[in-house]
Amino acid sequence: MALITFNENGIYCEKASIYIDPWKPVDKALITHGHSDHARWGNNYYLCTTSAEPVIRYRLGNESKIESIDYGKQININGVKFSFHPAGHIIGSAQIRAEYNGEVWVASGDYKIANDGISEPFESVKCDHFITESTFGLPAFDWVPQEEIFEQINEWWRANAEKGKVSIMGSYALGKAQRIINLVDHSIGEILTHGAVENTNKVLRKQGVKLKKTTKVDNSMHYNRFKGSLIIAPPSAFRSPWIRKFKDYSSAMASGWIGNRNMGMTTDRGFVLSDHADWKGLNTAVKETGADNIYVTHGYTEQYAKWLVDQGYDAQVIATEYHGV
Repeated sequence: MALITFNENGIYCEKASIYIDPWKPVDKALITHGHSDHARWGNNYYLCTTSAEPVIRYRLGNESKIESIDYGKQININGVKFSFHPAGHIIGSAQIRAEYNGEVWVASGDYKIANDGISEPFESVKCDHFITESTFGLPAFDWVPQEEIFEQINEWWRANAEKGKVSIMGSYALGKAQRIINLVDHSIGEILTHGAVENTNKVLRKQGVKLKKTTKVDNSMHYNRFKGSLIIAPPSAFRSPWIRKFKDYSSAMASGWIGNRNMGMTTDRGFVLSDHADWKGLNTAVKETGADNIYVTHGYTEQYAKWLVDQGYDAQVIATEYHGV
């Protein structure tokens, strides 16, 4: 039997009796990062990276048994050697390497190979078997450098500020929000945040992550305080009464999905900014592992697996419940 198999609970290592990012409650879980579709509540034991632990603990609660390990440090579980390596997806995100009797697997979780300046940069890990995401596994997904995207964001914000309008940017509270906070031009105006974003910022700052200044929106703020500011909020806020207080605003979404329609809603602008690898990034990551056996998960799985087979890889689709932007 292979070292890693796949069942209804997720990615499983029977020799070590442990799962990687299980989507149903299990006894022991190795977690690649803190997003809720990977770090799910209900497992009896969690192991993640040192830099991912604070947010995972905040999200799952102190009653959860969570331990952490530094990148690159090896842990032996019933003879299987496991280690966590940077995935470049968000702060603390990891690829998980497993080795037993010379057989080496890497489960990538979510990843991007471009360095965003805030996440630990992606590290290529040699292996025989590579489990890759394919969220953006089509040639149409070809990211431009983030510097260009942030020039576009700054221009949009600046134009709104000059008109006295509020700029509201939708982004995930963990990962993309902090990326935007650190890379936009703070000379344009004040950065305000939804509570979900600011609570995450607080956890990250406490662990030593250097984030630029932000202020949580609260009910005591007068409307004039919002004019010219950039407000960062999770996508769910666009569907809640919370957004009504800003009155004259321009909305935008930062997402890998091309176009202005994102997450089931329409915004004034859409900026193509993803924390996942694009088509070229996926192909680069696969090639640099040196693996012949590729297991394609969450995304354009059929299309990407077929492409890999055409390139000479032994590739197959593995169904998962994961998704991403």
